[in-house]
Amino acid sequence: MTAESKASAPNPYESPRESEGNGAPPPSRGSLLAIFLTVFIDLLGFGMVLPLLPIYAEAFGVKEGGWEIALLMCSFSAMQFLFAPLWGKLSDRVGRRPVLLVGLFASSLFYFLFGIATLWQSLTWLFITRIGAGIAGATISTASAYIADVTTPQTRAKGMALIGASFGLGFTFGPLIGAAALVFSRGAQDVGASPWPGYAAGLLSAAALLLAMFLLPESLRPGHAQTHHALLDLRAWRDALSMPSVPALLLTSFVSVLSFGAFETTLSLLLKRLLHFQFHQVLLYFAFIGLTLTLAQGLLVRRLSGRVGEVVLATAGCLVTITGFVFLSFASQAGSVAILMVASAVEVTGFALMTPSLQSLVSRRSDPAKQGAIMGVAQSVSALARIFGPLISVPLFFVKPTLPYWTAIGMMAAAMAVFLLSARHGKDYGPPAEVPLIME
Repeated sequence: MTAESKASAPNPYESPRESEGNGAPPPSRGSLLAIFLTVFIDLLGFGMVLPLLPIYAEAFGVKEGGWEIALLMCSFSAMQFLFAPLWGKLSDRVGRRPVLLVGLFASSLFYFLFGIATLWQSLTWLFITRIGAGIAGATISTASAYIADVTTPQTRAKGMALIGASFGLGFTFGPLIGAAALVFSRGAQDVGASPWPGYAAGLLSAAALLLAMFLLPESLRPGHAQTHHALLDLRAWRDALSMPSVPALLLTSFVSVLSFGAFETTLSLLLKRLLHFQFHQVLLYFAFIGLTLTLAQGLLVRRLSGRVGEVVLATAGCLVTITGFVFLSFASQAGSVAILMVASAVEVTGFALMTPSLQSLVSRRSDPAKQGAIMGVAQSVSALARIFGPLISVPLFFVKPTLPYWTAIGMMAAAMAVFLLSARHGKDYGPPAEVPLIME
């Protein structure tokens, strides 16, 4: 085979989108900048609303046991899990830009309604706004498809990193803007029914909508081969579960995200109930969490990943996460802000070590021809964990504040045992060895 024919031969591991896009002119950097700013500004609103949800819900009256708060916290993720495939399928037909615009418009609307719901002190309307925002926020998968459209296979990873960066920055600066929005409340200490965080989130989503309308071009090329979007792709699940060590990796990833939900969804209640934080202090604390996560991912993990293997990083992440939960239980018993800050930093660092390491291991141990579908399974596993996390942790918190953390310690210890016994011994994917023919 000549060099020319080898270069022109189709790659069996390349998706139709990648094959079709190779002859297209490279996209301008403006497209990536526009999608980054669009997602970042929208996630600022999400970052400022999330910390206040359990506090508002409790203030508006919930039944003893915390089930209503748990359902409120998981409703957003549940809607994203259900509607992301539908938005993806629609974007294949009508284009990425219209779907993103509709999602941003709906996000702005439901964030404004969230502000009104706080004025009405209506738990029902809080549910409506979170369900609506979850449906609108499910277009984040379309943003990922947009990046895939405007990047080459060689630059895809850098493009996708923009989504991760926008999440980290949104969780860092969103709570800060939310705290600033409370200045417009009747009083700095009496903001239990303040609509301004919701209004500010709505304004940010509206700004992202205007930005997308004027700066975001369509990325879908004519003749684009439609991709398969299914709620549960059973074939992909069979492929993932048939790969050696991949099921153990998926189980470890599920437990890590589920356990982190015990921290993320009960933190506001812990700060408000046990440490008597004011609303703006809760938001500032969440900004500290976002900053810690950004630094851990951007500095620590990035530097270690080139020197230390994923198995070692994931194991270290398990141990650090368990240590963080131990400190969290001590902080909640002692009522110490200092111990809580140390515990939070340790917990977030452990999660930052685990998540990319497990994702990388799943990718490396998967058949390249099926990697896209298997990574989709990994995303579905994380989404399911974010749904079940609040359903487990919040009711346990109402029984005893330390119970979610000790439960998470037990789950993480079991997950680490599974990882060490099964996943760490796996190998990178390689085609099965051919059996030599014996000539008689």
